[in-house]
Amino acid sequence: MMNDPYERSAEYIDIMIADAWDAFAPSLAEALGGVDAVEGTIVDLGAGSGRGVRAACAALPDDSPVLAVEPSPALRAVLLARVHEDARLRRRVTVDSGDALNTPLPDSIRALLAMNMIGHLPPGQRQELWARVAPRLAPGGRVILNLAPPTTPAHVPPSLMANLAMGDLTYEGWASAEPSGDHQITWHMTYRTLRQGRPLSEVTVEYAWWVLDEPELARELAEHGLSLRPAGQPDLGLYVASLASEGSEFKG
Repeated sequence: MMNDPYERSAEYIDIMIADAWDAFAPSLAEALGGVDAVEGTIVDLGAGSGRGVRAACAALPDDSPVLAVEPSPALRAVLLARVHEDARLRRRVTVDSGDALNTPLPDSIRALLAMNMIGHLPPGQRQELWARVAPRLAPGGRVILNLAPPTTPAHVPPSLMANLAMGDLTYEGWASAEPSGDHQITWHMTYRTLRQGRPLSEVTVEYAWWVLDEPELARELAEHGLSLRPAGQPDLGLYVASLASEGSEFKG
């Protein structure tokens, strides 16, 4: 059975990333500018709870089909609920339970999203992914992804990443990390539920995360005929890759 790193933390994930997606959504819409003229399917790898799916659908015409790929059953439950509750999403979004390397990809990809997920893939699997995607990327299409800090193995001290109140309860998310290899860190996540400042429950999880920086990503993509450029606000770590033959150049 597949190991699901989000099995114990899924109930917290969607609410903890809400503020981050308030920042990501406009930049994602900007990065998708012009894709409406491209033939093909939008593919969202590691779609999570569906916030990226919703943002992409809002940015593109209603006839743009979307393939949302999410291997975590716990996160996929939230994704399915989000798609089902919106009739516009129900008509166009297909949810797939596979992962980045085994889900059958459409012959023509209008845009491929890989938001907050590329660190799940070690270098060899990233190369396998780019080899799958590049031949299917439609002319004018693009790959949109982000690199979350740190981009090199480094110690990350405990920090509060989210704090929000709902009803009588407050929810907190804490994160820290430590190097665990030449290109890898281990994240340590703690999620707490509190009432009037008193802890009611706590969930701790850890998972491995492969790190890479902008030049390394550019080199990987160039091996598959793709060129890279930064996009959106610099602090978001957002990038767009497109077919090098279309004249886009990486500027590092």
